Amino acid sequence: MAFEDAGLDWVWDEELYGELLKVTGGKQRMKHFLAHFYQGEPPAGNQDELIAQLHNNKNAHYQALLAEGKIPLRSGVKRLILEAMDEGIVVGIATTTTPGNVYSLLKATLGEESLQWFGVIAAGDMVPELKPAPDVYEFAMQKLALSAGECIAVEDSANGVRSAVAAGLVTLVTTNGYTRNDDFSGASLVVDGMGDSDKPCAVISGSMGDGDRITVDVLRGLI
Repeated sequence: MAFEDAGLDWVWDEELYGELLKVTGGKQRMKHFLAHFYQGEPPAGNQDELIAQLHNNKNAHYQALLAEGKIPLRSGVKRLILEAMDEGIVVGIATTTTPGNVYSLLKATLGEESLQWFGVIAAGDMVPELKPAPDVYEFAMQKLALSAGECIAVEDSANGVRSAVAAGLVTLVTTNGYTRNDDFSGASLVVDGMGDSDKPCAVISGSMGDGDRITVDVLRGLI
């Protein structure tokens, strides 16, 4: 939608978008697209300014879709967050997206009060390098005053796993349609989702015992 709004003929179908997801960061992804995939004439004017405008417009569309309830959380995510909080476990967020997108996602899916649930919300623009660099995880652990041995990362992409492992973290992966064939070397457990009462998860690699969903006890067993 952002490309169309700007009068551009750029088209990212599902297959291309899956390929572009190997690059972290929305603006970096657009630059990679122009450098390696786009066959047309390069856009006129300052490319960095154009990409910044497109990124802002894309974020606006994303936040509008969230407000309309069109982007739900994946199954089991809310359950696991609440279970961890009930047991006094600090939950944090370490992401490459913008703080605004994180806040919009939380408010739309978990309610305004959920902004207070997390000990830290570490975003990509708070650190020098995006994933797969470990910066955002190191920043989050510093803010929480925790060591890597006291934490576990939950990721869904190869770049995320590389970031977490480089930060010294035990890592759980829940794959998605775009990342199910990624290389998750270094992850302790790979599953196809968090699992819930009506949607059990399946183990792709590693072991979680006899359960059919990710629980706090499963996470403890990984550390």
